[in-house]
Amino acid sequence: MSFYLGIDTSNYTTSVALFDSITGQMKQQKKLLPVAPGNLGLRQSDAVFHHTRQLPELVEMLTSEVKLDGIGVSVKPRLAEGSYMPCFLCGEGLARAVAALTGTPVYKTSHQAGHILAALFSAEKTEFVNREFIAFHVSGGTTDCLLCSPDSENIINILQTGSSLDLKAGQAVDRVGLMLGLDFPCGAALEKLALKSERKFRIKPVIRGKDCSLSGLENKCRKMLSDGEPAEDIAMFCLMYVYETVRAMTAAALDEYGKMPVVYAGGVMSDSIIRCRLEKDFDAYFAEPAFSCDNAAGLALYAKLKSGE
Repeated sequence: MSFYLGIDTSNYTTSVALFDSITGQMKQQKKLLPVAPGNLGLRQSDAVFHHTRQLPELVEMLTSEVKLDGIGVSVKPRLAEGSYMPCFLCGEGLARAVAALTGTPVYKTSHQAGHILAALFSAEKTEFVNREFIAFHVSGGTTDCLLCSPDSENIINILQTGSSLDLKAGQAVDRVGLMLGLDFPCGAALEKLALKSERKFRIKPVIRGKDCSLSGLENKCRKMLSDGEPAEDIAMFCLMYVYETVRAMTAAALDEYGKMPVVYAGGVMSDSIIRCRLEKDFDAYFAEPAFSCDNAAGLALYAKLKSGE
């Protein structure tokens, strides 16, 4: 058997995954970093502390009596010069230590590449690594439109062609959720609340080329709240605003680069309200929620692909 370990230590979740390349089975263990009620996230020093505590337990749950053939680990947010967050040192350090003790090869990539590969794995479209496609990475730290193409060194070359100029979609979702008294991270609870709404909205997103602006979303939701509008309608407005924004960015990218598949990754893209609409609009592929929110499955797949097996 050939086993590949994936490790991801983002600012919100400690994640490990084990891929059996013979059976195609992907096992995952994940644990959210603890965030105090009312807070929108963690300081990097706190994230590093919690990853350090959580990583050994999760790896032990996956890899007892397993001989590893490769380790894939995220070492930075994006494959870009200067991209850096201290929390990724936790995963990289563990991967290097295991490699030094066992001789297992380590393959380093980015958190973003891991998200895209996890989405391809979940959607059963890993063959897309051999062709051009558009990917969206929509989360608490990104609202990015990405042109992806085959790359002999990095498996996929990722070119950012559009992004949010201010607030990111995941930030907007969490800020609106906290306004409504939900716990961070707020995505799942906000979706559940929005599904109670029967309100229809006409929304014109703020688009500049292939970039977007989402600061108006937060301001509008805050005004709706102060005007006494129902929480479920505010939640629905928030998610529909994100949908209309991503739809417009997707259309702009397809206009420029031509017809091709679109892969949606990141925690915000696990929302069923957004997903069902985008699937009607485009040749769209989504990860299941377990592979859409922060996870290490894409890193395990990356190790397998890099190994040349």
